[in-house]
Amino acid sequence: MSVREFVVLGTASQVPTRHRNHNGYLLRWDGEGILFDPGEGTQRQMLRAGVAAHDLNRICVTHFHGDHSLGLAGVIQRINLDRVPHEITAHYPRSGRRFFDRLRYATAYRETVGITESPVSEDGVLATTPAYTLEARKLSHPVESYGYRLTEPDGRRMLPDRLAAHGIKGPDVGRIQREGAIGDVTLDDVSEARHGQRFAFVMDTRLCDGVHALAEGCDLLVIESTFLDEDEQLAVDHGHLTAGQAAGVAQEAGVRHLVLTHFSQRYSEPEEFERQARAAGFEGELTVAHDLLRVPVPKRR
Repeated sequence: MSVREFVVLGTASQVPTRHRNHNGYLLRWDGEGILFDPGEGTQRQMLRAGVAAHDLNRICVTHFHGDHSLGLAGVIQRINLDRVPHEITAHYPRSGRRFFDRLRYATAYRETVGITESPVSEDGVLATTPAYTLEARKLSHPVESYGYRLTEPDGRRMLPDRLAAHGIKGPDVGRIQREGAIGDVTLDDVSEARHGQRFAFVMDTRLCDGVHALAEGCDLLVIESTFLDEDEQLAVDHGHLTAGQAAGVAQEAGVRHLVLTHFSQRYSEPEEFERQARAAGFEGELTVAHDLLRVPVPKRR
């Protein structure tokens, strides 16, 4: 059975708190795991969340501020210590390659696993697999930063009543899916279009075109909301979003489930982020993230 869920490993911004670890997020997509922005302490949070190094297939770093990348050293060494049997691909801004190299080889260890580096230098598709297309969009932050979007290919939904009406059952159901027709009955006659699921991960950024492009039509949008709306000028100055801005983007983009995260240590009441997001007009499902939370990807429409 396929599993599609988002595992929150940490939700703090620049400074961790007693209750919030630095950033770290895992997307489980069927048989693959994509680790986003492993900040300091991610390896331990993985242990607490039941996430193993063997679960990882890709690492996606949005930018090279410490709260989004200092955990790389430990995670990469754990991948090698556990002798993960498959190749792992790492995506990160090309301008930060020197930081990735320093973190990858921060200390001595025995390399046993191939990690393929695939740096990002412009908007576009990073990888295409049978299960998804992964793409990146540039964001607006004091250092170069990219957000990531995963899109499942569109498919077809079989309609039992139409199959029955045309007498198609058993092995013939699979056959018409593979071949597109059986006699005079076409796949269009017994099915309808099914849009693939869409997920986006948007970290440190001001409002910009990249934010809107990443969020468009998402089933699950994970987005930073470092500040509350009354501190909007701080958000602009430091290259971040407020709760209201993030929710406004989600509402405009038609997002089904919005996950807010990356909170400044200045705030102790997470309920206020939800209140401001609702006040901004977001009407979909809303989650204010906390460490070790698991969020299922919404079922297909």
